[in-house]
Amino acid sequence: MKILTANQIKNCDTATIEKGISSIALMEKAATKCCDWIIDYFRNADKFLIFCGNGNNGGDGFAIARILYEKGFDVEVFINKNNMKFSREAEINFKKIKTISGIDVKDFSEVFNVHDEKSIIVDALFGYGLNRELSDDFKNLIKKLNQIKAQKISIDIPAGLYADRIIEENSTVFKADFTLTFQFYKRSFLHPETGKFCGKIIVLDIDLDKDFINEVETDYFVIDDELIKEIYKPREDFSHKGTFGKSILVGGSYGKMGAILMSTLSALKTGSGLTFTIAPECGNVILQSQIPEAMFIGSGKNYIDKIEIQEKAVYGIGPGLGKEKQTQKALFEFLESYNQYVVLDADALNILAENNKLNLIPKNAVITPHPLEFERLFGKTANSFERIELAKQKAKELQIFIILKDHHTVVITPEKKVFYNITGNSGMAKGGSGDVLTGILTSLISQKYEIEKSCIFGVWLHGKAGDFASQKFSKEAMLPTDLINKIGEVFKSLS
Repeated sequence: MKILTANQIKNCDTATIEKGISSIALMEKAATKCCDWIIDYFRNADKFLIFCGNGNNGGDGFAIARILYEKGFDVEVFINKNNMKFSREAEINFKKIKTISGIDVKDFSEVFNVHDEKSIIVDALFGYGLNRELSDDFKNLIKKLNQIKAQKISIDIPAGLYADRIIEENSTVFKADFTLTFQFYKRSFLHPETGKFCGKIIVLDIDLDKDFINEVETDYFVIDDELIKEIYKPREDFSHKGTFGKSILVGGSYGKMGAILMSTLSALKTGSGLTFTIAPECGNVILQSQIPEAMFIGSGKNYIDKIEIQEKAVYGIGPGLGKEKQTQKALFEFLESYNQYVVLDADALNILAENNKLNLIPKNAVITPHPLEFERLFGKTANSFERIELAKQKAKELQIFIILKDHHTVVITPEKKVFYNITGNSGMAKGGSGDVLTGILTSLISQKYEIEKSCIFGVWLHGKAGDFASQKFSKEAMLPTDLINKIGEVFKSLS
């Protein structure tokens, strides 16, 4: 799914209207889709308190109020009675609710009399078109709404957020439990500084112009199920273990053998045909007893001192590796001699950062830093929006793929394309989850998925398995090994 800028979304609306639907009819369609979802989810609600601005987002709110009232719900509408200069479409819908005696229209100031926690608060104040700081009156209104302990819905985007840029620290933003948005994700939904205000995102298809959407250019995408179905390759019946590649997982050190064990196991679970583990001899019994399907190659006693190069193999290096001098030397010697596909994670990245050896990363390598590791590699940024821009620059400069791990993990390609992953959950915020991702990626690349598709499919599969694990065990109790054991269920769902 493409992610468009606010200006591109506006142009998409215009293109849709030019194809023959009026702007007021398009607004009615959007409002109807919102109401269908609201009625399905909040069918037992006592009352809806709908806060409407003066623009088209307010027009959506007026239409939603009318439809909900016609469906039998108690509705109150709040506006700024000191400024009733509405957009054309908002004016039309406001006049419609003015003819309905059962809908009370109140001033924003009357919100201070609201104490009903059973009501549902609907924010239709600004929408994606906000391009300026809020006035003090709106800040005070939103602060009051946030204090009310009631379920909250934002229409299109929470008031106070911009569609595609960061907000100032300590900005006043409506805190939604649900955001009902139209056709596209906004980038602000997907970054930690801004996404925390959005709650659960519901994307509603309002049939915006498909030709415009197909033709418009963007560097930003959401990894959705449709894209994954295009990437996934079911196994052919007439195949053998060599068909599905050779994965070599490199890592482990004394006391950190669990990390490379999880990487190896996840590579196997993802379908690797031949799987090897290069680890210190102290891990031999652990690895051979826990994952007999993988072949063990010993290197050093307690720490890796050599990384053997095999032909036609994909390497995943870093989980539990440690940073001993002999291990650093082994990594440097390997990278100086190796120019094929490799996934670098964890201590492999820390070693490269501490020794300023980024030039050793081969072209088309995949690196998987979390934000702190990214900072060690490439420098500090002020916020996650800037971090993405720096990652785009570095991915192009080094001709590598950067998988930036976060709540919404992001894939950045050498062509500066950005893919946001929306599977996964906070239950995966445990040591070991990243080691699992390394194994998944190594396995997919070894199975001859194109490198970009491997990254996209890998982060989606990782997150989806985490979602399945959280459903069974809870976010609190799920373990990275539970995630590994759910990979098979994800493949079954794809099949």
